[in-house]
Parts: sequence; C-alpha cells; structure tokens
Amino acid sequence: MARKDKGLNGMLKRFNRRVWRFSLWVWIIVVVALVLLSSRYVSSVKDASSSTVEQSAQALEQVKMPTGVDYKVCAYIGYTSYFSPKLHIPLCVIYELTAEEAAGSYPRYQGQFICDESVEGCPKHDDYTYSGYDRGHMAPSGDMKWSEEAMRQSFYLTNICPQIKALNTGQWNTLESKVREWVKRDSSLIVATGPIVGDKYETIGDNDVAVPEKFFKVILAPNANPTRAIAFVYANAKPDGKLEQHAVSVDYVEQATGIDFFSALDDAVENEVESQCYYQQWNVRAR
Repeated sequence: MARKDKGLNGMLKRFNRRVWRFSLWVWIIVVVALVLLSSRYVSSVKDASSSTVEQSAQALEQVKMPTGVDYKVCAYIGYTSYFSPKLHIPLCVIYELTAEEAAGSYPRYQGQFICDESVEGCPKHDDYTYSGYDRGHMAPSGDMKWSEEAMRQSFYLTNICPQIKALNTGQWNTLESKVREWVKRDSSLIVATGPIVGDKYETIGDNDVAVPEKFFKVILAPNANPTRAIAFVYANAKPDGKLEQHAVSVDYVEQATGIDFFSALDDAVENEVESQCYYQQWNVRAR
C-alpha cells in the first residue's frame, strides 16, 4: 500500500506541476496580450489627439470673407491666400506657425518673385519694378524656413502687396520677428495678415495692382490657457510710435475689413478673445 500511495502522490505532484506550468503560460499570454492591446489603445488615442489638433488648426485657418467680394482661395504648402483678381493682391493670408517651424533653417529664396500662372489676376514681378513700393510679404519668408518649397512659395505674388519700404523693413519686420518669439512660448499660433484698401486707391504696374491704405496682422494663441488673441494695424507709411501703440483687437480688424476670423472657436471664447487688446500679456516670457 505504501508503494501505491507513493506512486499516486508522485503522479499528483507531476500533474500539479503541469497544471501550474500551464497556468503560468496562460497568465503570461494574457499579460502580453493586455500589454499589446494597451499599447495599441494608447497609440490610437495619440493618433486621434494629433488628428484632432490638426483638424482644429485647419478649421481656425479658414476665414469668412465679406458677402459679394470676389476672391480665389489659393492653398499652398505653408499658407492659404484669399486672393482678389480685381485688386491683384491677397485680401488675407493665413497659416499656422509652430515653434518647430519657426526654428527652421532653410535660407531665403534668391529668385524673382513668382507669378502663379494658375491664378486669375496674379500680377507680374515687373508690376512692382520702379513703383516706389516694396514687394511686401503677407506670410513672411522668415516663417517659411521649415521647408524649401514653402520658402519658395512665399515668393508667389498671391502673397504680396505694395508696401512702403520704411514700413516693410522697419516695424513691420519687427512685428514679424515678435511673432516668431511668441510662438516659442505658445507652441503654435494662427497668423492672419492682409491689407486694408480704401474706397479710392492708387495702383501700380501694367496690371493695376492696388496699393493698400493700411495693413493688419491678427494673431491667435489657441493652445494658451486661457486662449488669447491680438491684432495690429499699420498705415502704409513710415510708422510712428512703438509697436504696442499699433495693437488693436481682432474685432477692430473685422470691422475694418469685413472678414470673420476664428469662427471655429466656441462662440463665447471667440467673443472674449476677439475683444482683447492686452499687449503686455504677449510679452510675458515663458516660465
């Protein structure tokens, strides 16, 4: 009997070991499966989040033009131009600028300004020659250093307005540099720039390119907490006063141009940020 008990006990022990090993492998397989599913879930959440941010930026880059105004939407790599075939200048140029893009290192394009032959009413390089006006970028080439093609396309004349040299190389250039400073803190900005054309306006060149009376730049920090916005308006002349003296609200620019900015924002947020003009908030350094 003792031998039978011993043999039976041995069989039970071997059976228990096999069950234990089998259970261990089952648990290992379950844990591995859970880890893989978890990583896939996290990856899908990140992808969805990234997609949501991208879609949000794209929505904020869409503006509503005034009823009855003739324009063509020209979508380029780095910006979108709402171009007027009648005036031969952009009515608004808008784009997202990220901190990473602002740190780009591609050199300035060295060729002539480019007529986009696919766009009706696009002027020629020579329309500006000897006109007394600079070819003023609305989306600055300094914001397009992240891509060689984006840099080249910033020289399309669908992105250009006649601009007084003292403004173009002076405070307007300073404002553009400020935007590149601000985006380092806020991670991304939506920037809209364009002309304010009076009822009676001068023209230049064989294509009668309209000379703006003023220029605006509208800036939104959608990732700031809370979201904030500011705008600037400059006469197309030698600027007077400091940069902050040209700061206005987005509402001011909307009234002057008839353009509706940032309608993709929640109405309450849009109304709040577009009424703001807090220049000092923009000059606070990141902690």
